Amino acid sequence: MHRRAFLVNSAKFVCLLKLAPPDLFAQTAPDNAIPPAIAELYRKAIVIDACGGINNDSLDLPLKPEITRQAVQGGVTAINWTVSLATFEDTVAYIAYVEALADSDPAHWMIVRRFSDLDLAKHDQKIGIMLGFQDTSCLGSDLDRIEIFRRLRVRIMQLTYNNRGLYGDGCLEPANAGLSKLGRAAVAKMNDLGVAIDLSHCGQRTTAEAIEASTKPVLFTHAGCYSVHAHPRNKEDRELKAMADRGGVVGIYFMPYLVASPISPAREHVLQHLDHALKVCGADHVGIGTDGVLDTFPDTPETRKAFAEQMASRKKAGIAAPEEDRPPYSPDLNRTDRLEIIATGLSKQGYSSDVIEKVLGRNFYRAFGEIWGTA
Repeated sequence: MHRRAFLVNSAKFVCLLKLAPPDLFAQTAPDNAIPPAIAELYRKAIVIDACGGINNDSLDLPLKPEITRQAVQGGVTAINWTVSLATFEDTVAYIAYVEALADSDPAHWMIVRRFSDLDLAKHDQKIGIMLGFQDTSCLGSDLDRIEIFRRLRVRIMQLTYNNRGLYGDGCLEPANAGLSKLGRAAVAKMNDLGVAIDLSHCGQRTTAEAIEASTKPVLFTHAGCYSVHAHPRNKEDRELKAMADRGGVVGIYFMPYLVASPISPAREHVLQHLDHALKVCGADHVGIGTDGVLDTFPDTPETRKAFAEQMASRKKAGIAAPEEDRPPYSPDLNRTDRLEIIATGLSKQGYSSDVIEKVLGRNFYRAFGEIWGTA
């Protein structure tokens, strides 16, 4: 069960998300000023978070006004919102919840049903929700379910989570057995239906074999660079290069796996991984997939305690990754203008406005058009 499924099933979106020793949250006072030129570039850009969500502990609707206010304030055009749970029925129910969320506040949210909806979300200043999977457990061995979920507007599907599944081995599976026969059939079916194939949590052989088998670009919606920090959730240079050579995009996340424990990830770590990915993949194949939220995470003793309980449960279930001992986000970027801060950092590193705009969302926008079709 992936992290978001664990949180949904426990009905504690917020309360199960943080605990760490107080010094892990200690930050120097960074310069958070956004230059006017970057602010204007950001305002005009299509901004895509290739893996994200919101804090909503109760799943009640409508959302609390503060959640909506912060989400809108971030200026994100569209997010890949994980809706996959362990079973077919639970996944359908959660898709219905996300649809109801959008219906409850159509002034601020919309479901992305086709490629042109990304432009519509930008034009109407709404947040487009792209429904996505981080696991294929809900499909079972029934490949017809891929089309069923495609008709329910799921446009992104990750083949495996961390461990072994029916479709292939995840990045924590020591056997590293690669893509299964069923997985190969699923890749072909997803290609035919215009479903984006996500390989973020896939093992090395599964990643390589899925890239080779796919006739369309594949995505690493939320990952890091193994050469910057050697962690099984991060992708090696040869994986990044193979993905880019086929037209795909990697979304650099804001997760702890950017840097060795016990350090909490900060903007400089995100920028290190972005810089490395840009050098390996090229400017047309790098984006952002925070694996976080559009609003912000609270930091209270209660949530820290709950985070410890969540980590213990994930370890007991065998789904926790190494170094999963820090909050699953960057305290330094726990603010709504986080992506503008990253854009500012890229500018300071010497990247042009064109490259920054590609990283903010134009690369994923292009890839979705190639995978989904541009209707």
